[in-house]
Amino acid sequence: MSSLVLGLVSILAGWTFVAPLAGLITGILALGREPQARTMALWGVVLNAVMLAGTLIVVLVALGFGLALLPFAFVI
Repeated sequence: MSSLVLGLVSILAGWTFVAPLAGLITGILALGREPQARTMALWGVVLNAVMLAGTLIVVLVALGFGLALLPFAFVI
């Protein structure tokens, strides 16, 4: 349940790294422990993995864009 809540809150509130990582860990732990709540744990794992992948993509694009503009940073 906590994994699903952290996944939803991280998407809605824009928390980028800490909440999805914690949600992913709690979701993986819940998959092995609670057979009745498997669906919620699975959805939590999926939402948190999507949010972490999105964060990684945004960071890589921003880094690439920043490195592409680096030669123009020192033009006087």
